Amino acid sequence: MTKEKTKKRGRPSNAELKRRKEEAEKDTIIKWIVLIGFILISGILIQNLRADQIVHKFKNPSFSGIATSSHWLTIENQEFNRKEAIKIEIKAYREQLERDKENTTLAKFLRNLESRIYAQLSRQLVDNLFGENSSTSGVIELLGNTIQYTLDEVTGMITLIITDSDGNTTSITLPIGSFTF
Repeated sequence: MTKEKTKKRGRPSNAELKRRKEEAEKDTIIKWIVLIGFILISGILIQNLRADQIVHKFKNPSFSGIATSSHWLTIENQEFNRKEAIKIEIKAYREQLERDKENTTLAKFLRNLESRIYAQLSRQLVDNLFGENSSTSGVIELLGNTIQYTLDEVTGMITLIITDSDGNTTSITLPIGSFTF
């Protein structure tokens, strides 16, 4: 037969009681160590988990009232700058249109024609004043302006009286014989 351990029945021995008591004390110490370790670890983790109240704040100062005056000034400044930029753009566009009108072929032709007409009128006036068959007086009407000239043969002076469309007059006196080049 084989030897089998048989359980003893009855009261345990003092050594067995002492061993059980030591095991129970070890179990209690282990339970306390685990409990203290758990408390320490959870305390460390909780330190990192700090919560605060969730507070809603409007970002727009028009709603919150914080820095409202500077917000309004900023908006007013932006509106002013936009209006000024639009005015400058409109002015530049109008100036560009004026330049474009002045640079058309018809405008160039009219300026050239006007220049030649004025040159011809000037030549005729000089011929009437200083030419071989010069006249002693005359009146020219030009674009609402009146040019009146008179020759005083005694003093040798020519007097030009220019009257503009508003009635303002300018008088010029020229000596005849002192023009030499």
